[in-house]
Amino acid sequence: MKLLRFGAAGAEKPSMLDPNGTIRDLSGHVDDISGATIGPDALARLAAIDPESLPVVDAATRLGPCVGSIGKFLCIGLNYSDHAAESNLPLPEHPILFMKANSAIVGPNDDVEIPRGSTATDWEVELGVVIGKKAKYVSKEDALDHVAGYCVINDVSERDFQLRLTGQWTKGKSCDTFGPTGPWLVTADEIADPQALDLWLDVNGERRQTGNTSKMIFTVAEIIEHLSNLMTLHPGDVISTGTPPGVGMGVKPDPVYLKPGDVMELGIDGLGAQRQAVVQG
Repeated sequence: MKLLRFGAAGAEKPSMLDPNGTIRDLSGHVDDISGATIGPDALARLAAIDPESLPVVDAATRLGPCVGSIGKFLCIGLNYSDHAAESNLPLPEHPILFMKANSAIVGPNDDVEIPRGSTATDWEVELGVVIGKKAKYVSKEDALDHVAGYCVINDVSERDFQLRLTGQWTKGKSCDTFGPTGPWLVTADEIADPQALDLWLDVNGERRQTGNTSKMIFTVAEIIEHLSNLMTLHPGDVISTGTPPGVGMGVKPDPVYLKPGDVMELGIDGLGAQRQAVVQG
């Protein structure tokens, strides 16, 4: 299934994409697409609904983040071997973890705001993993059983805030609008192998990032194992799993960063695409 949320910010309604690509309203069956409604039993009930029985949603409607009431927004840094190489950094021994504030989360096609004082706002296409079943001390062999599905995330980053403001990366990752999420939550049964997905990102029509999740240093299963040994993962938690090469910070000889008027377009095979206009905050 491809689950999504539509409507005004803060008042989104649940929906699903039918086989023809039409958005169908699920609000008569479920309150939201959130941790409470993406467990195995709940997803089985949604899958049993005939999409043709659901009201059609106008295709022009705004799409919200594909998961509502996200619990923890966990992010893995430097998780692609080719991205580490472009950054001239050694491969990490363990997953690098930082948090992104939930207030950064926006819809997949909402504007991205350059924060006041920013000189280095950057792009990062990433595979998002949505937890559907409580995970504590799980092994990598069992880890994917706890995944409800996958989505596209743009881990927008302000590099000066991230690296020069003293403290954790969270400062440069949590500005308002820095977490476009969606368009769809694609349930895990539709993704045969999360380590075989192509990712891409364009800025103003120019290809900037091209990658494949096979280049991850730590697989999705290994990340879940690691995190669940540090903290309990709950349904509705989201993990952003790192970005392939091609970020603005890595452009040689001089980095290239976002400016008002730019347009980012990005996507992952089978998970849909996003489009964000860049505006001044």
